[in-house]
Amino acid sequence: MTQSEVSLRPYGEGDLDLLSATLGTPEMTAYLGGPESEDKLQARHARYVALLDSDRDAMFVILAGPQQQPAGTVGYWEHAHEGQPAWETGWAVVPAWQGHGLATRATLAAAAMAHAQQRHRYFFAYPTVENLASNAVCRKAGFELLGVSGYEYPKGNPITCNVWRLDLEQLPGAV
Repeated sequence: MTQSEVSLRPYGEGDLDLLSATLGTPEMTAYLGGPESEDKLQARHARYVALLDSDRDAMFVILAGPQQQPAGTVGYWEHAHEGQPAWETGWAVVPAWQGHGLATRATLAAAAMAHAQQRHRYFFAYPTVENLASNAVCRKAGFELLGVSGYEYPKGNPITCNVWRLDLEQLPGAV
C-alpha cells in the first residue's frame, strides 16, 4: 500500500455502519470498556455529523486502497491538558485494514489539519498502556511519551493511559 492510497474525508450521515464496526464490537473496544450500546452509537453518530458545521473539532473517515474504501475514523477535539488548551486525538481502524500504517498516516494528516487552525500547539493521545498497537501509532507518528496517567473511559471505567504529545509546530511543513 502506498501513502497516496490513504485519504481523509469528513465524517457524514452515511457513516453509522463504520462507527458501529469500530465502537460497537468487542474486538475494537477491548481497551475502551467494551462496545457502545446502539443508543450511544446513535448519539455519537449525531455528534460526529454535527461536527460538519464546526470550525474547530473534527472527525474524519479514513479512506484506503485503490477504491478509497472506508477503513476507520480519526479525529481531534479541544481538550485541556494540565489546564492548558490543546487538541486530543483518537483513531480506529477496522480489522481488515489494520497493520498497514493507516492509523499513523491518518493521525498525521489530522494533525496537519489541526495545526492549520493555529489554535493549539499540541496534539495529545491517551491510549491505554496495554494497547500496544495504539502506542505504536503514537511512536511512529513522532509523539513524545510524557508519562502515565489515570483516566476514565467511558465515564465510570477507570483505565491507565500513556500520555503522548505531538508538537504541531514540529510537523513537516509546519511554520
